[in-house]
Amino acid sequence: MSITAVPLKPVKRRVLVYLWAGIAVAAVGAAALAVQTPVDPAATFLAHNAQNKGVKQTPSGLQYQVLTPGTGAPPTDQDVALVNYEGKFVDGTVFDKSQRPFPVPLGEHQVVPGFEEALALIPKGGKYRVWIKPSLAYGDTARPGMPAHSTLVFDIEMLDFLSKAAVQQLQQQQMMQQQMMQGGGAPGGMPPGAIPGAPGGAVPQGN
Repeated sequence: MSITAVPLKPVKRRVLVYLWAGIAVAAVGAAALAVQTPVDPAATFLAHNAQNKGVKQTPSGLQYQVLTPGTGAPPTDQDVALVNYEGKFVDGTVFDKSQRPFPVPLGEHQVVPGFEEALALIPKGGKYRVWIKPSLAYGDTARPGMPAHSTLVFDIEMLDFLSKAAVQQLQQQQMMQQQMMQGGGAPGGMPPGAIPGAPGGAVPQGN
């Protein structure tokens, strides 16, 4: 059984010229649009970084890598975390480093959002490296030594964390001990817990 081929009508040369000209114009337009579209260095860096082995990303866009796993559950908004940290830019320049264990009460927005989100991931004894995109850090706000739109890289070590209630109790005990030392704790001195200069030696009540 034979199939009769239906030949296509020959395309006129003029039509081909217009066709190729249209393709060329479309290509030039696409190239011009690509040039006009600004490149976001932070987004480009993070897109590449997300492909690196061991790097994970949260729904907010925070990226992290577990350097030391740690044990147990991470802290919550009811806790105060005690951490060591070192902060760098993506080029490796260090812009901040803790000189001693640094307490951070979670849920109180005392640090940039990305740093606080990272703390809620790290259990005791854990050490994580986190990459904080600009919108989770300082955004388009420039600070001394901190350019706008900076991606921040932190190595964070979770030394310990306690509940806020326990921390408050420890602070109260420490304050009472200091007051007793100031009063000498001897007979005839101020009563335990009294503050010098307060009317009647009364202790002001906390909130």
